[in-house]
Formats: sequence, structure tokens, C-alpha cells
Amino acid sequence: MATLTIRNVPPKVVKSLKALARQNSRSMEQEIRALLAEYVGERLALLEEIESAWARQTRRPAAPEIDAWIDAGRT
Repeated sequence: MATLTIRNVPPKVVKSLKALARQNSRSMEQEIRALLAEYVGERLALLEEIESAWARQTRRPAAPEIDAWIDAGRT
């Protein structure tokens, strides 16, 4: 198992993490592990869903179409 060291965490974040850990009856270290696992798990599930949907597509959009969609999202 890997060990992570996180420096320069703002005091407000530490205070919030401690409060959250207390609410969940966990140590702050356990809380951080749970938060990381939840975030990464959700992200991986979303990426798998996107890949699955992409695989079902019968037509791939062209680069100009994708650029237009990105530009539309920025306005």
C-alpha cells in the first residue's frame, strides 16, 4: 500500500476534514481515504459509462463538430 504526504493544506480544509471525520466516527486519515476512494470510484464509473456509450455509437463525430460543441458550451 502506498503512503501519501500532503503538505500546505489550508487550516480551514483540515478543520472541515476533522469535523467530517468526527461525524462519520472515523479518524481524519480514514476519512481522507474514504473520500479519495469515493471520488476515484465515481470518476472511474463515469469514465466506464462514457466509454460504453462511445462504443455503442454508429457514427463518430468529426473534429469540427466536436470543436463546435466545445465552443457552444463556452458561451
